[in-house]
Amino acid sequence: MLVLAAIAVIAGLTFRDYGLGWDDYTHAEYADLLLRMFGSGFKDTAALSFANLYMYGGGFDMIAALLHKVIPLELFETRRLVGAIVGVIGLAVTWRVGRRVGGPIAGLATLLLLALCPTFYGHMFMNPKDAPFAVAMVVLMLGLVRLADEYPRPSPRTILIVGVGAGLSIGSRILGGLALVYAVIGFIPLFLEELRVEGAREAARRFAHTVYVLLPGLVLGYLVMGLIWPWSIMEPGNPFSALTYFSHFFEKPWKEMFDGALVSVPDMPWSYLPTLFALQLPEVLLVLMAGAVVGTFVMLPRKDVPARRKTIMLMLTLAATLPLVIAMVKRPALYNGIRHFIFVIPPMAVLGGVAFAWLMERLRANHRSWQPVVLATFCFGLALSAAEMIRLHPYQYTHFNHVAGTVRGADERFMLDYWGLALKQASDELREQLVERQEVQPQNRKWKVAVCGPQRPAQVALGPDFTIGWDSNAADFAMTLGEFYCKGLTAPVMAEIKRDDVVFARVYDIRGRSISSLLSIPAP
Repeated sequence: MLVLAAIAVIAGLTFRDYGLGWDDYTHAEYADLLLRMFGSGFKDTAALSFANLYMYGGGFDMIAALLHKVIPLELFETRRLVGAIVGVIGLAVTWRVGRRVGGPIAGLATLLLLALCPTFYGHMFMNPKDAPFAVAMVVLMLGLVRLADEYPRPSPRTILIVGVGAGLSIGSRILGGLALVYAVIGFIPLFLEELRVEGAREAARRFAHTVYVLLPGLVLGYLVMGLIWPWSIMEPGNPFSALTYFSHFFEKPWKEMFDGALVSVPDMPWSYLPTLFALQLPEVLLVLMAGAVVGTFVMLPRKDVPARRKTIMLMLTLAATLPLVIAMVKRPALYNGIRHFIFVIPPMAVLGGVAFAWLMERLRANHRSWQPVVLATFCFGLALSAAEMIRLHPYQYTHFNHVAGTVRGADERFMLDYWGLALKQASDELREQLVERQEVQPQNRKWKVAVCGPQRPAQVALGPDFTIGWDSNAADFAMTLGEFYCKGLTAPVMAEIKRDDVVFARVYDIRGRSISSLLSIPAP
């Protein structure tokens, strides 16, 4: 509880530091349309055809929009605050899962592994789709773990958690249906044990009873899904239409940097996800999680391990690995690093926490003298992540571990600030420089800034005294991200945002200069 409280305080003090990304403005518009639809009694249905966001749930966006009406914060500051709140809830639920599976030490280790995972921590502030979905999925996982513990007589609380978790997960992204796969495969050891001990008829009766008592929770889940994703219940087949839509790449292809090469996003190699997970997650989390996965498959054939334990560990292992395996086999379009797979990190943290607790218990029983060594190594691994999070703030989501050489070693090989968060700090520094230099705004017009990166976030960050566009010939200043597609200019630098000697964004003074374009596409 102290760890959670400390994280909540830090989040409350720093949430304003996180800039806007490419999708923030559009998500805010989607929230307005959803609230207008509910307010009009479903007469105004523009939300049901808005861009492609109607195929996603808008629960996070609506909560932020409603909260903005009652608290004295700017809209996008409110969105960052809601992201922090949802993230802390996700940390708390993940802790509960770890504690229930492996005891108090496992719960604490799980919480520390997830809270000090820079990728998860950074995304929870600024990612309006993937981070809330990850939290919804871990709520559902808590329900499934409790269901395995209590089978075949789940408590009302477990039924409620399963229902709400299912509604939030599928209502956030249709990919939440993967949890059904985790449950079906994960429960096989328990079903086999039921058949062996109870016989086929009694096992079938107990299964039918469990499904029956779960029905009220599933009905509640359907209502929750409809509340946060109204389009999904307009027609029975709409969720399947969304699944079909997202199973194919639906945008014009572009190229991103992966392992030093420019690759079209529909053609990313099968190694994309395993490479990025291996290089972006903290080393201590990777080692412990890998040990837990191996341990799970080792325990499955053992007769001395309870079937419930096998089911729980198998579900967690599937939740942490199956989406990655499917993506490696199916090879869908992959881009923006691992942000679409943030939802596998909480179960990874649970596996890591359980593995740490198991290791400490084994050492206590057999090699007590090694306990301090293992504990010190664990704390050192956490300290490495914490140090990187402090150095990168507020760009924790760009983290690369020490195997990759940190962001300094990854800079020329991978995308870092693909979300464009650094434009907020670049905008703040530009305004400060203009005040410090006592520069006077041009007569009869605003300052003009050409931006290479997400333009609406730059406009929000700069404020009403600036106009934003692509035309660098007519601009006073150029603001560029430090990504491969933005050209480095031979012009005075007014502001530079750097972390670990890596440039995340620059602002140039291009008055009196002829700059044809800010875009630069390097040769493959």
